[in-house]
Amino acid sequence: MTSDLLAPLDLAFWNMESDRHPMHLGALGVFTAHSPTAGAHAADLLAARAAAVPGLRMRIRDVWQPLAFGSAARENDPDFDPLHHVRLHAPTTDFHALAGKLMERPLERDRPPWEAHVLPGEDGVSFAVLFKFHHALADGLRALKLAAGVLDPLDLPERGPRAIEPPRGLLSDVRRLPGLIPQLVKGALSDVGRALDIGASLARSTFGMRPSSALTSAPSGTRRTAGVVVDIDDVHRVRKSAGGTVNDVLIAVVAGALRRWLDERGDGSEGVAPRALVPVSRRRPRSAQPQGNRLSGYLIRLPVDDPDPLRRLDTVRTAMIRNKDAGPDRGAGAVALLADHVPALGHRLGGPLVGQAARLWFDILVTSVPLPGFGLKLGGHQLAEVYPLAPLAPGQALAVAISTYRGRVHYGLVADAQAVPDLDVFARAVTAEVQTLITACRV
Repeated sequence: MTSDLLAPLDLAFWNMESDRHPMHLGALGVFTAHSPTAGAHAADLLAARAAAVPGLRMRIRDVWQPLAFGSAARENDPDFDPLHHVRLHAPTTDFHALAGKLMERPLERDRPPWEAHVLPGEDGVSFAVLFKFHHALADGLRALKLAAGVLDPLDLPERGPRAIEPPRGLLSDVRRLPGLIPQLVKGALSDVGRALDIGASLARSTFGMRPSSALTSAPSGTRRTAGVVVDIDDVHRVRKSAGGTVNDVLIAVVAGALRRWLDERGDGSEGVAPRALVPVSRRRPRSAQPQGNRLSGYLIRLPVDDPDPLRRLDTVRTAMIRNKDAGPDRGAGAVALLADHVPALGHRLGGPLVGQAARLWFDILVTSVPLPGFGLKLGGHQLAEVYPLAPLAPGQALAVAISTYRGRVHYGLVADAQAVPDLDVFARAVTAEVQTLITACRV
């Protein structure tokens, strides 16, 4: 039975979870259906294919060995049964309503931490699949790879053979030791300096304008989801006219939608500038732990209080440029990197406290999940829409995940159902804000 220790950030995600705040991410994919039985056929396919995907057979177990005391490891589950993970539901008229209820439920920790829920549509011409992956098992990129393993095979051109570096041998490694020692010392000092810089930046980020109370909530454990589709051509139209990147425009849309939503529900947007955490992947090809989370982040103030849509975009663009110039290894958004410096037992004992402290770090998560540009299918049925769903941190009411798929941007919204019973209003505000930016660019 093979196993490997969780990376520090994976271990943090595994230990900060609670029944009211499960640390799984999700994706709701909506497929066109050729017949009313398409959903049942899709469930059979998912169960049959899951057994052949090694990553889906991995469970997480505690480790109490002396050199890894308090850690956890992935290992192959000898009793793996796909039928425990793939579930077919009764037909529904509202995929998001059911997805919200399913996102509330924590994954079973004694089995491989993932699920696939097949939701047939009552109309008979569509069905949806809700994938759930624990953040300790997979980040967004890894989850995409695991999900692709159970979708229809793709006819892609094969890559050429990769050159293999010949072994250098023991003698060459020994000769390099004198030169490596100064590098190791320099790296250690750099890590200390970086940690101090992150801590100072985090302290500074707690000052200034405060978010609206609508973005914070007493934990209820309930979930609500919604989705918004935006034409990528509209986003490019704004980008070309006002400047910035596609990501800048998409984040500015969130800021404008928050303003509309807060004003409409009566909370007001005056003086509101919430801190948005924008995760940044630090994954490197051929890394030692390719399945582990390698995340940092940028922290920016969303200019919700600014009434001018183009100024909001310019503020977001300036903040993102400043973050990119500093790099993902420094600043308040890089707190996730500190997980590497915490011993395993510290993660186990302090995990719940770290989860509760998330509200001191950021007010809303705005994350981008990359998707392939080509079409995906399941059982020959085309994937038409896909909404990424991010974990919701304790004490926070709303999280936004964004993916671009086949010429359309999909906003996946996850909220505390009690704190945000009007998530559909925020969803409409996203659509309206895109049109506002387009109009502003024409003036």
